[in-house]
Amino acid sequence: MALHVSSHPVVKDCLAGLRDRRTPPEEFRALARKVITFLLYEATMDLPLRPGRVRTPLAPAAVARIDAEVVAIPVLRAGLGLLAPVLELLPRVSVGYLGLERDERTAVARIYYQKLPPLEGKVPLLLDPMLATGGSGVQALDVIRRAGGRGTRMISVVAAPEGVRALEATHPGVHVYTAALDERLDDRAFIVPGLGDFGDRLFGTG
Repeated sequence: MALHVSSHPVVKDCLAGLRDRRTPPEEFRALARKVITFLLYEATMDLPLRPGRVRTPLAPAAVARIDAEVVAIPVLRAGLGLLAPVLELLPRVSVGYLGLERDERTAVARIYYQKLPPLEGKVPLLLDPMLATGGSGVQALDVIRRAGGRGTRMISVVAAPEGVRALEATHPGVHVYTAALDERLDDRAFIVPGLGDFGDRLFGTG
């Protein structure tokens, strides 16, 4: 598994606002959108291109277009907050959904919903804002692999070492793009220092 931690100054600045407990939901959403946009740039740097030609108002010009279809797969519900920039920036994208719910007592996730388009020959992009224990990520990647997905990239806003190790052990070929690798998990399996419950802060339900 390859871990890519963004060093971009804009990502670091936005992450400061996301971590701040005083940041209201509307500002949190705007900051999350910016962070995901930058992480998406990094996660798609190596997408294949096909050459072509167009005519500008002045002359013919050589161009290149993305020669791959991305399947964006948000993990419900928090992953929905990562979806909009993907739909705006990528020219050919379809969307699948995975519903995973974490038992607050055991911290073990269970799949309660899945709806995926065909994945063969496409680039799966898993959207899960918090890579904590790695349980949800491992289960989601298992589903994607069984459905024929290969070369999956995962975008998370914040990751914990425990989650990174879990993915390394089970899905070594996956590339993870994140804004920060934090210190650890606490006794409730929350990322420390983290930024709290991403879904609650995003949707104003906390």
